[in-house]
Amino acid sequence: MNSPLEVDAAQWNALLAAQMHGTPFMRHEYLAALHQSASASPQTGWTPRYISLWRGEGLVAACPLYVKAHSYGEYVFDWAWANAYQQHGLSYYPKAVVAVPFTPVPGARLLARTAADRTALVQAVLAWCGQEKLSSFHLLFGNEEDIGTCAAANLMQRHTVQFHWTNVAPTLPTACGSLPPKGANFSRGGPSKNSSPGYASFDEFLASLSHEKRKKIRQERRRVADAGVSFRWAVGADITAQDWDFFYRCYERTYLEHGNSPYLSRDFFHRMASTMPENWLLFVAEQDGQPIATSLIAIYTRPARENSQNAPPIMPNPVGSGRGPVEANRVAYGRYWGALKRVDCLHFEACYYQPLQWCITQGFDRFEGGAQGEHKMARALMPVKTSSAHWLAHPAFADAVERFLEREGAGISSYMGELSERSPFRQGAPGII
Repeated sequence: MNSPLEVDAAQWNALLAAQMHGTPFMRHEYLAALHQSASASPQTGWTPRYISLWRGEGLVAACPLYVKAHSYGEYVFDWAWANAYQQHGLSYYPKAVVAVPFTPVPGARLLARTAADRTALVQAVLAWCGQEKLSSFHLLFGNEEDIGTCAAANLMQRHTVQFHWTNVAPTLPTACGSLPPKGANFSRGGPSKNSSPGYASFDEFLASLSHEKRKKIRQERRRVADAGVSFRWAVGADITAQDWDFFYRCYERTYLEHGNSPYLSRDFFHRMASTMPENWLLFVAEQDGQPIATSLIAIYTRPARENSQNAPPIMPNPVGSGRGPVEANRVAYGRYWGALKRVDCLHFEACYYQPLQWCITQGFDRFEGGAQGEHKMARALMPVKTSSAHWLAHPAFADAVERFLEREGAGISSYMGELSERSPFRQGAPGII
């Protein structure tokens, strides 16, 4: 299929709802908006070739595949591979990626009714790539089912590190009575059903951190408050057209200050406000009664899956947190930020502390901080390994890349181990000051 618009939206979204670790970024509305706004389209180097499998008139497997002439907007960096091809007189582009453009959020990429359907989908993608004589195929930020299916098809695995926050007070192994705090997560409607016990307040969250980290966060928040900056937030339909316009001013300016044009157009966000308003949360920083900065967060409540496994997905515990697995029913994703005025520590407040405080108050289970950013650990976002899968058509280059990935993988494992020793959480005391 040459466009996401050629796929039936209801069937696509029903298939997404049946997956482990679905995200709002795989909704048909999101992918369609990327295409219709020309943010991810042939004009920007993202040529859609969606692959789908049908049983009768029912969609049983599908994935968002794009043919790329560059590697921008992917966040799994293969520029060195492209350069090696060029140095040997070979063409690395065009290549195929199964990914959500400009969105390094882990989750389901191979939507399928059954494991057999997922395997058939991978085989269909590889056959199509061979038929089109593409150099390679890359599945980016897949979930465990995706990566396992690709590994069974002999695709190579690659790992990166992200930083996520989990709304569960850590179990401190050397503490006396180190149970998580009593109580449940609270949203506007009361306790969040099926949620794990979470922090009762932002202060209780701070109490779980080491003295150094707790002090640093309080100092950073005080600098913003002392500058006379306050915040308001709006979610869903409460985000006005004026709010969206101001957000885009900030978002665009931040890109331009770094010498780049923004990946996403104003029309894309107009479509988000129209077709997916419930998935967006906007923080607006104000000073002297005037807005000066914004932070846009995606939010998602996972639907019950349409199979016999109706329990919510169990998300992996961040390395070094001392926490058990968490039922992640309600997830927030840090996405976009921008400012028209510089205020010390404003970025930390808008992008971390305000969202974390909101997640605690509203009973959200998880906040994913996006790609990279070791500094996020100081804000209690803990390292989580993310995975991608890769196939290269050229045998010699495939062998070379496989050896490279073995070395890189060992380095990632070592890095994760080092990070686990730098936990921001208190050691040897329950979560109180």
